[in-house]
Amino acid sequence: TCVHSFFQGCFVFKPSSKKRKTRSLGETCVNPKSKNITWIYVLLEVLQEELNKKILDSLLDFAKKCSTTRQHCDWASKMRANEIPTAALVLGVNVPDHDMTFQSLFDLLKHSVTPHVVSVQAKECGVLKHLLKRVLEGLMDVAVDDDDEEEMEQNPRSVHCSLSTLSDWYTAKTKKSSSATPGKKRNVQDEDEHHHHHQTPPVVIIFKDLEGFNPRVLQDFISICSRYIDRLPLMFIFGIATSPSTVQHMLPHSVSSLLCIELFQSLSCTQHLATVIDKLILTAQFPFKLNGKVMQVLISIFLYHDFSVRNFIKGLQLALLEHFHSQPLSILCCKKKEALLNVTLLSGRDLETVRQLPSFIRFVEKQEAGEQVKLMTDDDHLKEACQKLIKDLRKYHKSYYPVLRCLHTLTSLLPRYPLGKQIRELHLICLEKNVWENEDYQSAMKLLKMLAKDELITSLRKCSEILSSAKSKKMKKAFTELDELLAKFKHLDGKLEKIKLVFVRSTLLEMNESRRSKKKSPFELLRNEVVEFIDGLVTCHLPPPESQTLYEVCYYSSSATVRRHLNATPRTSIQTALSSPCFYLQNESLKNEDGTVSNSAPDICIAYKLHLECGRLINLYDWLEAYATVVSAAEGQDPDCDTFGKVDDVKHARFIRSVSELEFLGFIKSTRQKTDHVARLTWGGC
Repeated sequence: TCVHSFFQGCFVFKPSSKKRKTRSLGETCVNPKSKNITWIYVLLEVLQEELNKKILDSLLDFAKKCSTTRQHCDWASKMRANEIPTAALVLGVNVPDHDMTFQSLFDLLKHSVTPHVVSVQAKECGVLKHLLKRVLEGLMDVAVDDDDEEEMEQNPRSVHCSLSTLSDWYTAKTKKSSSATPGKKRNVQDEDEHHHHHQTPPVVIIFKDLEGFNPRVLQDFISICSRYIDRLPLMFIFGIATSPSTVQHMLPHSVSSLLCIELFQSLSCTQHLATVIDKLILTAQFPFKLNGKVMQVLISIFLYHDFSVRNFIKGLQLALLEHFHSQPLSILCCKKKEALLNVTLLSGRDLETVRQLPSFIRFVEKQEAGEQVKLMTDDDHLKEACQKLIKDLRKYHKSYYPVLRCLHTLTSLLPRYPLGKQIRELHLICLEKNVWENEDYQSAMKLLKMLAKDELITSLRKCSEILSSAKSKKMKKAFTELDELLAKFKHLDGKLEKIKLVFVRSTLLEMNESRRSKKKSPFELLRNEVVEFIDGLVTCHLPPPESQTLYEVCYYSSSATVRRHLNATPRTSIQTALSSPCFYLQNESLKNEDGTVSNSAPDICIAYKLHLECGRLINLYDWLEAYATVVSAAEGQDPDCDTFGKVDDVKHARFIRSVSELEFLGFIKSTRQKTDHVARLTWGGC
């Protein structure tokens, strides 16, 4: 059985040795595509989990510190007797990622610190009683009654909704846990640590969306909790999306003074995005790539829709699956050794696909006539050529990313950021066309020739570090050349230091004369040499991926598919619903073959169809008359009757409601040109 999904990629079904036959690579039992997708997906999931690892580890340490040393440590000495240790976790506005972060935090606390953890949301806690009930049910795992004696009699397991109930439950729970602990001999220090860490675990309450809570409810809850702090080792975690000052705005001093707050600031969503792009896209270790248009779609959705790194990764996963599903040669999108092996296993059909690739056709056209014939007719020769081309593509990536980082290091210092402030912006420019032909690039090179010595040398040292970590032979050579240039700067500084004070005046006069005659100083000459060196690296190593043969193997380019799946288009769905209501209502009586709307359709559908027949400005009275005529026919009135098409109060109200709904959906708006008219907002677009 063939393996067609990455979930099955780990299972191997060996065929019988009695009946072996040659099959194409895509038909082998262990599908390389499934194997590649599996390890890439694992890498994506691991990276997603590591995004908030640092902040979660800090919170975990904070919780452990509060639980193990509450009574006799530096932290406890900072708190008064009635203060509740509180972690203010600022996560930013990337709301779609909050649930994942809090779920990870919840699991970590449960596993490593305390079994008594509960998470509450504002929508569940509109009043104090609901908040108390949610906390008790989450911690005690029992039904909580709202002071109703009849309900308590009907349900003997239910408990009273108060913190005293929670306090009694916690005391009983810790005593039970203490008596269940085996009696082993310990020294005093071990006994003390064991007592605080294991027998009195903290009770952690996580407020996932602090801004959404009613300030009065929150104030009352904190005040009540502070009275039980001697019996309940409470700890709060506030999830904040906006600013740490939110706590001050929501809680007066009399309440905030009951909390001992420590601030935990998460990285911004854009910083998280930069980390993801750096580790998954701007690296030669990750074989799958996005072309400029696909990457622009994903970044635009992130910046203008949700600020969600999680959704960005999901978009990357979608592009990955689409690439491996739609591109037969994606079997070569894997690690180098596997790719070279897979080339030898390509079937005749796969090789024909190679010959039809636009990049390969351009490659063949540049070859001599005899070589062209071999590439198009000799499969073995083609496989050898493909192996070399795959190696060249790997070398291209090994040189591309270090040079890209060096260029960004230098140009990100320039005023107005001609090539972008973020490296992703520069990467998008390089993906589209030859960056050195860009006007902004030319401006950047001119500005680099005016860069101050300290800034230039600092940037060049960073570039040297980037090139030193590269594994490409070409990059090692570039590193050596850059080190020589840095040595020249050092040598130049040494020469200047040797000038004695008596020669300073004459030296300044010479420099002044050189400026008048436009003669460049040694530093300016060396700076120009550096800029030419960087320009040479860019020209040699930063051509767009489309210039590389077989780039289609690794690069996914269908931006329309990604946009269709990820970027919702509600306007299209709304128009479909209004013009063809049977499509959503599943009512065959509303279906008309000629594309018109049935007169028995919902009022808004009739009004929508009639408004499409009007011009840019719609006369409300004429629209109402047409609507009344259609509705009268639907009611079965005789067309010859005097009341047919007449507007009564009911029809008028139904029409006004339909017009209001269309205005709310954005199809029309009121206009000052004519008071009895409305303007179409979709004029020429529908």
